[in-house]
Amino acid sequence: MTIFTKIINGEIPSYKIAESEKFYAFLDIFPLQKGHTLIVPKIEVDKIFEVPDAYLSELLLFAKPIANAIAASFPCNRVGMVTVGLEVPHAHLHLIPIAAAADMEFSRPKLALSTEEFIAIQSLMISKL
Repeated sequence: MTIFTKIINGEIPSYKIAESEKFYAFLDIFPLQKGHTLIVPKIEVDKIFEVPDAYLSELLLFAKPIANAIAASFPCNRVGMVTVGLEVPHAHLHLIPIAAAADMEFSRPKLALSTEEFIAIQSLMISKL
């Protein structure tokens, strides 16, 4: 069982942004930018292109209103989308508010946000959905 499955099952707390029958979206706790959100299918599949077609095609439709909420919540040029998946063997999508491509470099230092900041970000984004 992956850490993401434990988050989806409520065994590990998260700052949930949205949920459907097939997907779960929550704030990245090691964000590159405020609003950095992960979208995870509720099935355990290691690589993004191993996700069943029905899930893969619905992933972007689930992500779209979340990306719009990110854009409405934080100053950015656009919302970047990245699939890396090296740290956790569970396919996932990163949505990151960006001003430039360098804002999505995972080698950059991550933000250290307080619980209060995460809750404020969560509340703001949910209000924009």
